[in-house]
Amino acid sequence: MILEHKDDLKAFREAVRNWVREAAPIERAHEWHRSKGPELVEIQRWWMAELHKVGLAIPHWPVEYGGAGLGLAHQIIIADEFARARSPGSDMFVISLNHVPGTLIPHGTEAQKKRYLPAVAEGELWCQGFSEPGAGSDLASLKTRAVRDGDHYIVNGQKIWSTNSMYASQCLLLVRTDPTAKKHQGISYLIMDMNAPGVEVRPIRKSNGGSNFGEIFMTDVRIPVENLIGAENNGWMVSQSTLTSERGVLSFDGAERDMMFLVDVYNQARAENAAWLDDAEMRREFITLFSEMQSVRQQIRALLREPHGGTAYSMTPSLVKMARTSLNNRLGAFRVRAQGLASQFPAPGTWRAPMYEYLDTFGMTISGGSNEIQRNLIAERGLGLPRG
Repeated sequence: MILEHKDDLKAFREAVRNWVREAAPIERAHEWHRSKGPELVEIQRWWMAELHKVGLAIPHWPVEYGGAGLGLAHQIIIADEFARARSPGSDMFVISLNHVPGTLIPHGTEAQKKRYLPAVAEGELWCQGFSEPGAGSDLASLKTRAVRDGDHYIVNGQKIWSTNSMYASQCLLLVRTDPTAKKHQGISYLIMDMNAPGVEVRPIRKSNGGSNFGEIFMTDVRIPVENLIGAENNGWMVSQSTLTSERGVLSFDGAERDMMFLVDVYNQARAENAAWLDDAEMRREFITLFSEMQSVRQQIRALLREPHGGTAYSMTPSLVKMARTSLNNRLGAFRVRAQGLASQFPAPGTWRAPMYEYLDTFGMTISGGSNEIQRNLIAERGLGLPRG
Protein backbone atom coordinates (compact mmCIF):
# COMPACT_ATOMS: atom_id res chain seq x y z
CA MET A 1 0.00 0.00 0.00
CA ILE A 2 1.74 3.18 1.18
CA LEU A 3 5.18 1.62 1.66
CA GLU A 4 5.08 0.28 -1.89
CA HIS A 5 5.67 3.87 -3.02
CA LYS A 6 8.65 4.63 -0.76
CA ASP A 7 11.04 4.91 -3.73
CA ASP A 8 8.89 7.62 -5.35
CA LEU A 9 8.44 10.52 -2.93
CA LYS A 10 5.66 12.16 -4.93
CA ALA A 11 3.64 8.95 -5.08
CA PHE A 12 4.45 8.28 -1.43
CA ARG A 13 3.06 11.69 -0.41
CA GLU A 14 -0.10 11.10 -2.44
CA ALA A 15 -0.61 7.68 -0.84
CA VAL A 16 -0.16 9.11 2.67
CA ARG A 17 -2.54 11.98 1.89
CA ASN A 18 -5.28 9.72 0.55
CA TRP A 19 -4.96 7.25 3.40
CA VAL A 20 -5.05 9.79 6.23
CA ARG A 21 -8.10 11.51 4.77
CA GLU A 22 -9.95 8.20 4.82
CA ALA A 23 -8.63 6.89 8.15
CA ALA A 24 -9.09 10.15 10.08
CA PRO A 25 -11.71 12.32 8.35
CA ILE A 26 -11.18 16.00 9.07
CA GLU A 27 -14.84 16.26 10.07
CA ARG A 28 -13.96 14.26 13.19
CA ALA A 29 -10.87 16.29 14.10
CA HIS A 30 -12.59 17.97 17.04
CA GLU A 31 -12.97 14.55 18.69
CA TRP A 32 -9.24 14.05 19.16
CA HIS A 33 -8.27 17.70 19.54
CA ARG A 34 -10.69 18.21 22.44
CA SER A 35 -9.97 14.95 24.26
CA LYS A 36 -7.71 14.68 27.29
CA GLY A 37 -6.73 12.18 29.97
CA PRO A 38 -7.83 8.54 29.52
CA GLU A 39 -9.95 9.47 26.50
CA LEU A 40 -6.88 10.90 24.74
CA VAL A 41 -4.90 7.76 25.59
CA GLU A 42 -7.53 5.58 23.93
CA ILE A 43 -7.73 7.80 20.84
CA GLN A 44 -3.98 7.80 20.36
CA ARG A 45 -3.75 4.05 20.94
CA TRP A 46 -6.46 3.62 18.30
CA TRP A 47 -4.45 5.85 15.98
CA MET A 48 -1.27 3.84 16.63
CA ALA A 49 -3.20 0.69 15.70
CA GLU A 50 -4.39 2.29 12.46
CA LEU A 51 -0.86 3.40 11.62
CA HIS A 52 0.44 -0.09 12.40
CA LYS A 53 -1.88 -1.58 9.79
CA VAL A 54 -0.15 0.37 7.00
CA GLY A 55 3.40 0.28 8.36
CA LEU A 56 3.49 3.88 9.61
CA ALA A 57 3.48 3.35 13.38
CA ILE A 58 7.28 3.24 13.61
CA PRO A 59 8.31 4.17 10.04
CA HIS A 60 11.72 5.61 10.98
CA TRP A 61 12.88 2.54 12.91
CA PRO A 62 15.26 -0.01 11.36
CA VAL A 63 13.55 -2.89 9.57
CA GLU A 64 15.11 -5.47 11.90
CA TYR A 65 13.20 -3.94 14.82
CA GLY A 66 9.82 -3.77 13.12
CA GLY A 67 10.15 -0.41 11.39
CA ALA A 68 10.10 0.50 7.72
CA GLY A 69 13.59 2.01 7.64
CA LEU A 70 12.28 5.22 6.08
CA GLY A 71 14.55 8.24 5.81
CA LEU A 72 14.17 11.85 6.83
CA ALA A 73 12.36 12.87 3.63
CA HIS A 74 9.67 10.26 4.25
CA GLN A 75 9.29 11.31 7.88
CA ILE A 76 8.82 14.94 6.84
CA ILE A 77 6.16 13.96 4.31
CA ILE A 78 4.26 11.92 6.90
CA ALA A 79 4.40 14.72 9.50
CA ASP A 80 3.39 17.34 6.93
CA GLU A 81 0.40 15.41 5.59
CA PHE A 82 -0.78 14.38 9.05
CA ALA A 83 -0.66 18.01 10.22
CA ARG A 84 -2.57 19.24 7.17
CA ALA A 85 -5.21 16.56 7.70
CA ARG A 86 -5.59 17.56 11.40
CA SER A 87 -5.11 13.88 12.21
CA PRO A 88 -4.76 12.59 15.78
CA GLY A 89 -1.32 13.24 17.19
CA SER A 90 1.06 10.74 18.75
CA ASP A 91 2.44 13.06 21.40
CA MET A 92 1.56 10.65 24.20
CA PHE A 93 3.95 8.21 22.50
CA VAL A 94 6.88 10.61 22.17
CA ILE A 95 8.92 8.64 24.72
CA SER A 96 7.90 5.30 23.16
CA LEU A 97 8.59 6.34 19.57
CA ASN A 98 11.78 8.33 20.04
CA HIS A 99 13.46 7.97 23.42
CA VAL A 100 13.04 4.20 23.65
CA PRO A 101 14.64 3.34 20.27
CA GLY A 102 17.12 6.19 20.69
CA THR A 103 18.30 4.47 23.86
CA LEU A 104 17.83 0.76 23.25
CA ILE A 105 19.09 0.50 19.68
CA PRO A 106 22.59 1.84 20.47
CA HIS A 107 22.88 0.61 24.07
CA GLY A 108 20.38 -2.19 24.77
CA THR A 109 20.97 -5.91 24.63
CA GLU A 110 19.42 -7.95 21.84
CA ALA A 111 17.04 -9.48 24.37
CA GLN A 112 15.89 -6.01 25.44
CA LYS A 113 15.39 -4.87 21.84
CA LYS A 114 13.35 -7.95 20.94
CA ARG A 115 11.28 -7.72 24.11
CA TYR A 116 10.45 -4.01 24.13
CA LEU A 117 10.73 -2.49 20.67
CA PRO A 118 7.99 -4.44 18.79
CA ALA A 119 5.46 -3.67 21.54
CA VAL A 120 5.66 0.07 20.84
CA ALA A 121 3.95 -0.35 17.47
CA GLU A 122 1.17 -2.18 19.30
CA GLY A 123 0.53 0.77 21.61
CA GLU A 124 2.80 0.19 24.62
CA LEU A 125 3.20 3.51 26.40
CA TRP A 126 6.47 4.48 28.09
CA CYS A 127 7.36 7.27 30.47
CA GLN A 128 10.66 8.75 31.60
CA GLY A 129 11.96 8.79 35.18
CA PHE A 130 14.73 11.39 35.09
CA SER A 131 13.90 14.60 37.01
CA GLU A 132 13.58 14.63 40.79
CA PRO A 133 12.37 17.31 43.23
CA GLY A 134 16.01 18.25 43.90
CA ALA A 135 17.46 17.29 40.53
CA GLY A 136 15.73 18.93 37.60
CA SER A 137 18.04 21.37 35.90
CA ASP A 138 21.02 19.62 37.52
CA LEU A 139 19.95 16.10 36.61
CA ALA A 140 23.24 14.51 37.68
CA SER A 141 22.37 15.35 41.31
CA LEU A 142 19.65 12.68 41.35
CA LYS A 143 19.31 10.67 44.55
CA THR A 144 16.99 7.78 43.65
CA ARG A 145 19.01 4.80 44.87
CA ALA A 146 19.38 1.30 43.41
CA VAL A 147 21.16 -1.34 45.50
CA ARG A 148 22.22 -4.65 43.94
CA ASP A 149 20.63 -7.70 45.58
CA GLY A 150 21.56 -10.84 43.66
CA ASP A 151 19.90 -10.71 40.26
CA HIS A 152 17.79 -7.65 41.13
CA TYR A 153 18.22 -4.00 42.02
CA ILE A 154 16.22 -2.67 44.96
CA VAL A 155 15.10 0.86 44.07
CA ASN A 156 13.93 3.59 46.42
CA GLY A 157 13.29 7.22 45.56
CA GLN A 158 11.06 9.70 43.80
CA LYS A 159 10.74 11.13 40.29
CA ILE A 160 8.71 14.14 39.21
CA TRP A 161 7.33 15.75 36.04
CA SER A 162 7.09 12.36 34.36
CA THR A 163 4.78 12.88 31.38
CA ASN A 164 1.90 10.38 31.08
CA SER A 165 3.41 8.21 33.82
CA MET A 166 -0.09 7.41 35.09
CA TYR A 167 -0.83 5.61 31.81
CA ALA A 168 2.57 4.06 31.08
CA SER A 169 3.48 0.39 31.40
CA GLN A 170 7.28 0.88 31.25
CA CYS A 171 9.70 3.56 32.43
CA LEU A 172 13.17 4.66 31.37
CA LEU A 173 14.72 5.18 34.80
CA LEU A 174 17.93 6.84 35.97
CA VAL A 175 19.17 5.72 39.40
CA ARG A 176 22.29 6.13 41.56
CA THR A 177 24.15 2.86 42.02
CA ASP A 178 27.41 4.22 43.45
CA PRO A 179 26.89 7.06 45.94
CA THR A 180 30.66 7.37 46.50
CA ALA A 181 31.51 8.13 42.85
CA LYS A 182 31.47 11.57 41.24
CA LYS A 183 27.88 12.43 40.52
CA HIS A 184 28.05 11.80 36.76
CA GLN A 185 29.87 8.50 37.23
CA GLY A 186 27.67 6.70 39.76
CA ILE A 187 24.44 6.64 37.70
CA SER A 188 22.86 3.59 36.04
CA TYR A 189 20.03 3.28 33.54
CA LEU A 190 17.19 0.79 34.13
CA ILE A 191 13.91 -0.29 32.58
CA MET A 192 11.19 -0.32 35.25
CA ASP A 193 7.84 -2.09 34.98
CA MET A 194 5.30 0.50 36.11
CA ASN A 195 3.07 -2.28 37.46
CA ALA A 196 5.79 -3.66 39.73
CA PRO A 197 5.03 -3.76 43.48
CA GLY A 198 6.20 -0.60 45.21
CA VAL A 199 5.59 1.75 42.26
CA GLU A 200 3.08 4.52 42.94
CA VAL A 201 2.12 7.32 40.55
CA ARG A 202 0.42 10.47 41.77
CA PRO A 203 -0.91 12.70 38.98
CA ILE A 204 0.01 16.38 39.27
CA ARG A 205 -2.98 18.64 38.70
CA LYS A 206 -2.25 21.65 36.51
CA SER A 207 -3.80 25.11 36.68
CA ASN A 208 -6.24 24.24 33.87
CA GLY A 209 -7.44 21.12 35.69
CA GLY A 210 -5.62 18.64 33.45
CA SER A 211 -3.06 16.07 34.59
CA ASN A 212 -0.69 14.77 31.95
CA PHE A 213 2.34 14.26 34.17
CA GLY A 214 2.91 12.91 37.63
CA GLU A 215 5.23 11.98 40.47
CA ILE A 216 6.59 8.44 40.68
CA PHE A 217 7.32 7.04 44.14
CA MET A 218 9.40 3.87 44.41
CA THR A 219 9.53 1.84 47.61
CA ASP A 220 11.71 -1.28 47.56
CA VAL A 221 10.93 -1.85 43.89
CA ARG A 222 12.70 -4.94 42.57
CA ILE A 223 14.05 -4.51 39.04
CA PRO A 224 15.83 -7.44 37.33
CA VAL A 225 19.51 -6.84 36.55
CA GLU A 226 18.69 -7.90 32.98
CA ASN A 227 16.82 -4.58 32.73
CA LEU A 228 20.07 -2.63 33.04
CA ILE A 229 20.79 -0.63 29.85
CA GLY A 230 24.49 -0.37 29.20
CA ALA A 231 27.04 -0.92 31.95
CA GLU A 232 26.43 -0.27 35.62
CA ASN A 233 27.45 3.28 36.60
CA ASN A 234 27.53 4.30 32.93
CA GLY A 235 23.95 5.55 32.82
CA TRP A 236 24.86 9.19 32.32
CA MET A 237 26.50 8.41 28.99
CA VAL A 238 23.50 6.31 27.93
CA SER A 239 21.11 9.10 28.93
CA GLN A 240 22.72 11.47 26.42
CA SER A 241 21.40 9.25 23.63
CA THR A 242 17.93 9.53 25.14
CA LEU A 243 18.06 13.30 25.34
CA THR A 244 19.37 13.83 21.81
CA SER A 245 16.57 11.67 20.33
CA GLU A 246 14.16 14.65 20.67
CA ARG A 247 15.83 16.55 17.85
CA GLY A 248 14.46 17.43 14.41
CA VAL A 249 11.31 15.70 13.17
CA LEU A 250 9.51 16.06 16.50
CA SER A 251 9.91 19.83 16.29
CA PHE A 252 8.83 19.81 12.64
CA ASP A 253 5.66 17.85 13.44
CA GLY A 254 4.79 20.15 16.33
CA ALA A 255 5.36 23.36 14.38
CA GLU A 256 3.33 22.20 11.38
CA ARG A 257 0.45 21.32 13.68
CA ASP A 258 0.84 24.72 15.36
CA MET A 259 0.54 26.42 11.98
CA MET A 260 -2.58 24.46 11.04
CA PHE A 261 -4.03 25.37 14.42
CA LEU A 262 -3.35 29.06 13.79
CA VAL A 263 -5.00 28.80 10.36
CA ASP A 264 -8.03 27.20 12.01
CA VAL A 265 -8.20 30.00 14.61
CA TYR A 266 -8.31 32.59 11.83
CA ASN A 267 -10.84 30.69 9.72
CA GLN A 268 -13.10 30.25 12.73
CA ALA A 269 -12.87 33.97 13.50
CA ARG A 270 -13.89 34.80 9.92
CA ALA A 271 -16.76 32.32 10.00
CA GLU A 272 -18.06 33.89 13.21
CA ASN A 273 -17.29 37.46 12.10
CA ALA A 274 -15.31 37.86 15.33
CA ALA A 275 -15.11 41.37 16.75
CA TRP A 276 -11.30 41.40 16.86
CA LEU A 277 -11.19 41.34 13.05
CA ASP A 278 -12.49 44.94 13.12
CA ASP A 279 -9.76 46.06 15.53
CA ALA A 280 -6.71 47.27 13.58
CA GLU A 281 -4.33 46.76 16.52
CA MET A 282 -5.47 43.19 17.11
CA ARG A 283 -5.21 42.40 13.42
CA ARG A 284 -1.61 43.67 13.46
CA GLU A 285 -0.88 41.54 16.52
CA PHE A 286 -2.30 38.44 14.85
CA ILE A 287 -0.26 39.01 11.68
CA THR A 288 2.84 39.44 13.84
CA LEU A 289 2.16 36.10 15.53
CA PHE A 290 1.51 34.49 12.16
CA SER A 291 4.81 35.85 10.81
CA GLU A 292 6.70 34.60 13.84
CA MET A 293 5.18 31.16 13.33
CA GLN A 294 6.57 31.15 9.81
CA SER A 295 9.95 32.15 11.21
CA VAL A 296 9.92 29.24 13.68
CA ARG A 297 9.09 26.87 10.84
CA GLN A 298 12.12 28.16 8.93
CA GLN A 299 14.31 27.68 12.02
CA ILE A 300 13.20 24.07 12.23
CA ARG A 301 14.01 23.49 8.60
CA ALA A 302 17.51 24.82 9.34
CA LEU A 303 17.70 22.38 12.25
CA LEU A 304 16.79 19.49 9.96
CA ARG A 305 19.62 20.44 7.62
CA GLU A 306 22.20 20.36 10.40
CA PRO A 307 24.41 17.24 10.49
CA HIS A 308 23.87 14.84 13.38
CA GLY A 309 26.71 13.62 15.53
CA GLY A 310 30.11 15.25 16.01
CA THR A 311 31.27 17.31 18.94
CA ALA A 312 30.25 20.81 17.78
CA TYR A 313 27.47 22.33 19.87
CA SER A 314 24.48 23.66 17.94
CA MET A 315 22.38 26.44 19.41
CA THR A 316 19.52 25.79 16.97
CA PRO A 317 17.57 23.24 19.07
CA SER A 318 17.56 25.59 22.07
CA LEU A 319 16.61 28.57 19.91
CA VAL A 320 13.75 26.62 18.36
CA LYS A 321 12.49 25.40 21.71
CA MET A 322 12.46 28.90 23.22
CA ALA A 323 10.92 30.56 20.15
CA ARG A 324 8.16 28.02 19.71
CA THR A 325 7.07 27.80 23.36
CA SER A 326 7.19 31.58 23.85
CA LEU A 327 5.19 32.11 20.67
CA ASN A 328 2.51 29.61 21.69
CA ASN A 329 2.20 31.34 25.06
CA ARG A 330 1.65 34.73 23.40
CA LEU A 331 -0.77 33.21 20.91
CA GLY A 332 -2.74 31.79 23.82
CA ALA A 333 -2.85 35.20 25.50
CA PHE A 334 -4.07 36.77 22.25
CA ARG A 335 -6.92 34.26 21.91
CA VAL A 336 -8.07 34.84 25.50
CA ARG A 337 -8.11 38.62 25.01
CA ALA A 338 -9.76 38.34 21.60
CA GLN A 339 -12.59 36.12 22.83
CA GLY A 340 -13.04 37.47 26.33
CA LEU A 341 -15.42 35.42 28.49
CA ALA A 342 -16.11 33.09 25.57
CA SER A 343 -12.52 31.85 25.88
CA GLN A 344 -13.59 29.88 28.94
CA PHE A 345 -15.57 27.47 26.77
CA PRO A 346 -14.86 25.50 23.59
CA ALA A 347 -16.92 26.40 20.57
CA PRO A 348 -19.03 23.51 19.22
CA GLY A 349 -17.04 21.20 16.99
CA THR A 350 -13.68 22.91 17.64
CA TRP A 351 -10.60 22.55 19.83
CA ARG A 352 -10.42 22.79 23.61
CA ALA A 353 -11.34 26.06 25.34
CA PRO A 354 -8.82 28.84 24.54
CA MET A 355 -8.26 29.47 28.27
CA TYR A 356 -7.41 25.77 28.79
CA GLU A 357 -4.92 25.89 25.91
CA TYR A 358 -3.43 29.17 27.15
CA LEU A 359 -2.77 27.86 30.65
CA ASP A 360 -1.19 24.75 29.14
CA THR A 361 1.39 26.83 27.27
CA PHE A 362 3.18 27.86 30.47
CA GLY A 363 4.18 24.27 31.17
CA MET A 364 5.71 23.94 27.72
CA THR A 365 8.26 26.64 28.57
CA ILE A 366 9.48 24.36 31.37
CA SER A 367 9.19 20.81 30.01
CA GLY A 368 11.94 19.36 27.87
CA GLY A 369 14.50 21.66 29.49
CA SER A 370 13.22 25.01 30.75
CA ASN A 371 13.73 28.10 28.63
CA GLU A 372 16.00 29.49 31.33
CA ILE A 373 18.26 26.44 30.99
CA GLN A 374 18.17 26.82 27.20
CA ARG A 375 19.46 30.38 27.58
CA ASN A 376 22.30 29.12 29.78
CA LEU A 377 23.22 26.50 27.18
CA ILE A 378 23.27 29.09 24.41
CA ALA A 379 25.38 31.48 26.47
CA GLU A 380 27.87 28.96 27.82
CA ARG A 381 28.19 26.34 25.07
CA GLY A 382 27.15 28.33 22.03
CA LEU A 383 28.66 31.76 22.74
CA GLY A 384 31.44 30.68 25.10
CA LEU A 385 30.42 33.12 27.84
CA PRO A 386 31.63 32.49 31.42
CA ARG A 387 29.25 30.94 33.92
CA GLY A 388 27.62 33.62 36.03
